[in-house]
Amino acid sequence: MDYKIRWSEEAVNNLEDILDDLRLKWTDKEIENFKKRLSHQISLIKQNPFLFPSSSIKKELRKAVLSKQTTVFYQIENSVVNLTYLHINKRDIKNIE
Repeated sequence: MDYKIRWSEEAVNNLEDILDDLRLKWTDKEIENFKKRLSHQISLIKQNPFLFPSSSIKKELRKAVLSKQTTVFYQIENSVVNLTYLHINKRDIKNIE
């Protein structure tokens, strides 16, 4: 059974910020590769949200490291996976609520 994916407003804003930043530094091909990796990781989460470990910051959150630069935080509620935050790893993790 696939879980339903729900994006929080915060996660959408995080993704937009990340893509804006990447557009300044990366080529279009690199950005497309990032999007493909993100899509693949979300597919893995959708199929098996317990695949990735619990976060040490908040027990109810799980974290899936997308790259050395980016981590996806999410929460499982019944048959729904809430993508709560996309974190740029060089930033302070304490900002995650």
